[in-house]
Amino acid sequence: MATLTIRDLDESLKRDLRVRAASRNRSMEEEARQILRAALLESPLPVNDLTARIRARFSSLGDVELIVPVREPVRAPPGFDEDSKAAPAARPKRGAQTKPRT
Repeated sequence: MATLTIRDLDESLKRDLRVRAASRNRSMEEEARQILRAALLESPLPVNDLTARIRARFSSLGDVELIVPVREPVRAPPGFDEDSKAAPAARPKRGAQTKPRT
């Protein structure tokens, strides 16, 4: 059997435990065991993780459909040979219109 020591117990709480134990013809230790046993036999509170709690809170607002933009192809990695030391060709900025050469 394990031993449990409870420190800094309020005098009023200890007195109430003693009165409760005496009214049930039990020792204070037995009464404390019965109280702990009854408390631990209760069904536990539902524990939701943060994601489940957020989903439950906003579920009444309905679903949201997001538009996923098309990804650009991956550019080639730079080379480290002699030819790659030359100035790279100027690349247009994203979304910029380019004029056809004439």
